[in-house]
Amino acid sequence: MTKIKVLEKPRLSKPLLLVGLPGVGNIGRVAVGYLVSELKAKKFAELHSKWFFPFVVLHDKSVASLLKNELYYYKGKKAGERDMIFLVGDCQSLSPQGHYEVIDVIMDFAEKLGVKEIITVGGLATGELDSAKGLIGAVSDEKVMKKYRKYKIDFNAGEKVGYIVGAAGLMLGIGKERGIEGLCLLGQTSGFPIVTDPKAAESALDVLVKMFGLKIDMGKLEKKVDEMEKFIKKVEGLQMKAVSELAKASKAPSSGEQLRYIG
Repeated sequence: MTKIKVLEKPRLSKPLLLVGLPGVGNIGRVAVGYLVSELKAKKFAELHSKWFFPFVVLHDKSVASLLKNELYYYKGKKAGERDMIFLVGDCQSLSPQGHYEVIDVIMDFAEKLGVKEIITVGGLATGELDSAKGLIGAVSDEKVMKKYRKYKIDFNAGEKVGYIVGAAGLMLGIGKERGIEGLCLLGQTSGFPIVTDPKAAESALDVLVKMFGLKIDMGKLEKKVDEMEKFIKKVEGLQMKAVSELAKASKAPSSGEQLRYIG
């Protein structure tokens, strides 16, 4: 089961949903997470799901926390600034069916808040160490492409990517079925998920800031990346270990043998 715990009910006017979850190069997680921090966006909901990895993260003093996604909001403070909802988190779903359930729950929630447009940020693996080549874009509809073409986004995604795995792509597809416009921005990176790519994240940030006329201090990005990377690496390391343990468990004989990955 996937549930959203609401901490506050914000009053927003036609908010944009901006999504940045961990993935290749952690580009979306860093870029959107930085906006949350710099804009001092307010947390108003948490999402928990049975489709996330089956472990808790232990913080200082052995405090256990479930893996989660978080929703923040920002109300535009001056003319031209939009109300925004930010979705960031510790992880994505463990399974394909989980992706669909989690995204459907998010979409239901977003629609109730009046969301009619989504922008997701992810990574495109190039296999090259030096891959700071700008952003690749995918859209739910050609009119979205026309709207954002002026920001020098490469919209030849079909030739360069072919498909987009995970929330960054599925949200466009599922949103389209619900009549929600969608744009996916993919930063080009080497392709090693556990290696955060701050240059690609900065490229995505530059475009997002220009799109929405935001004023943020980019000078803190390097420090923020270091802070995020420590936690992201910790979670990804635990996920890799969990996958290994789950694989062993699936091959274990059913003789009452105790599984190491269970508490």
